[in-house]
Amino acid sequence: MIRLGIIEDHQDSRDVLRAFFGHQLGFEVILASESVEDFLTEVELHEHKMEVLLLDINLPGITGIEGIKKIKAILPDTDIIMLTLHEDSRHIFQALCAGAVGYLVKGTPLPKIKAAVESVQSGGSAMSPQVARKVVDYFQPAKKTNQSPLTPKENQIVEGLVDGLSYKLIADRYSIGIETVRTHIKNIYKKLHVNSKSEVVAKKLRGEIG
Repeated sequence: MIRLGIIEDHQDSRDVLRAFFGHQLGFEVILASESVEDFLTEVELHEHKMEVLLLDINLPGITGIEGIKKIKAILPDTDIIMLTLHEDSRHIFQALCAGAVGYLVKGTPLPKIKAAVESVQSGGSAMSPQVARKVVDYFQPAKKTNQSPLTPKENQIVEGLVDGLSYKLIADRYSIGIETVRTHIKNIYKKLHVNSKSEVVAKKLRGEIG
């Protein structure tokens, strides 16, 4: 028996998923909530914990990506599959880094969602084909340019981000002020054409930053 949870704010979509899995042999829908907040409140009332959770990203209040760590804190053994409209690299990367083990695009046929849940429950992962391709492309080594667009100090800041340091710890490591760190990071974002620390880290890991 695979016990399943669903967090989806659109009632029609939520009802379709709940009805489909409710009629599948070997499945039990434990909880179907419209928000992360409701889910966290209601899940404590259930005796049986769930093996797999289908989680949307665009939710009222706490987003799906923000909710992953909160959910894993109380359900560490529950595997989370994102089921969302977003198929851009930034959302995919953020969700997987936060702890999701699968990423499906809305519109995926219900039998394929079922197969994805079964795959994850068996220890695998699950991604829509277009998402899987973007993940592969995202981590493919890029051709290095002859010269890094960043200054030596900016490259040091990037190393700090890769090491998972906070702005304060980066400032302490390189004996500079926190505001100086913030200024460097703004310049890094501009030069690399990114909008988040995770994108900077990804570029560094892919070898795009010398």
